[in-house]
Amino acid sequence: MVTTKQNGQKVWVTFTYEPSAGVESVDVCGAWNEWVPEAMKPKKSGEFSITKILKAGENYEFGYKINNTLWATDESCSLVPSPFLSHNSLLAL
Repeated sequence: MVTTKQNGQKVWVTFTYEPSAGVESVDVCGAWNEWVPEAMKPKKSGEFSITKILKAGENYEFGYKINNTLWATDESCSLVPSPFLSHNSLLAL
């Protein structure tokens, strides 16, 4: 799930991923930083989350890297094809 809060040209974007059992780590990877994985913090609820500050009026492709191997998209966003024969989530700010 993605939630946003805009203040002028900046948007605080909170990425939240609720995994199934057996997930030890979740990274968010996106076009805003050339797809460098960023570790999401585990919460007591079992979810993983991270907040990023991004520029308003832009579109960003992203996805979640689960346990350093599996790729997952966000159900709250549109999907676009990736060059790796899978899909990325599309975040429109």
